[in-house]
Amino acid sequence: MASSATPLPASEGLPEPPRLARADRREDLLDAALALVASGDVDGVSMETVADRAGVSRALVYKHFANRAEILTALYERESTRLHNELSADVVAARTLEGMYRALCHGSLAAAKARGQIFEGLRSAAGMNRDLRKVQRERDRTTAATYVRQAVHELGVGKADAEPVTLLLLGAITPMVSAWHANPTDEYAVELENAYMRLVTGALNELRASAKPVAAGDPPTVDDLSSWLVRRLQEASPDQLRDLLTSVVTAMAGLQDQA
Repeated sequence: MASSATPLPASEGLPEPPRLARADRREDLLDAALALVASGDVDGVSMETVADRAGVSRALVYKHFANRAEILTALYERESTRLHNELSADVVAARTLEGMYRALCHGSLAAAKARGQIFEGLRSAAGMNRDLRKVQRERDRTTAATYVRQAVHELGVGKADAEPVTLLLLGAITPMVSAWHANPTDEYAVELENAYMRLVTGALNELRASAKPVAAGDPPTVDDLSSWLVRRLQEASPDQLRDLLTSVVTAMAGLQDQA
């Protein structure tokens, strides 16, 4: 005799997979949601589809997320954090200010090509709620502060002069990526990167030229000495570093004798 019972969804009829730590299970569920978004089906992300994709019950998904919006928000935050960390590593590895801007530009265009569809889908579906906006603002402040410090040390300018130029150059990244999305080709990415770097080079040259030299006889300020010392340390050979250290130790000993 045929059964009249309503068949269970695939995930509901399967035994639960091996028990994972709560954090690991949450990551697995986010990976399942990411796979759906990456396939172009962001509208298809739901508690049911994530459960099916992960091979778990809907009840387990509800233990980690209250609803679909919470899944998408958590996924956006995780993926944007990963991208930020990747770009930051490339920027830190650069040895010059111009190299830092190139690393950020190149990495942003590469991310747009590799993950642009994912971020566009998540941004429209999850929205930028207050918590996400707060996280993004803090990242932007940290990034700007890193570039400003490098400009002060490398170009010998004051923070007040470096900050507005830095903000303008960093602010040009978003419209550059938007322009690439309108014409997503490798050739156009190269053109955009070259155009951005011409903008960077011109701005940094102007900033460098605006640095005020210390007039003869004027005592150097603390900022002058700090910038000079950082540049010397960055450019010095091992032998020069030893000589510099010897000079510092000798000077300190002389101060102690005077005291």
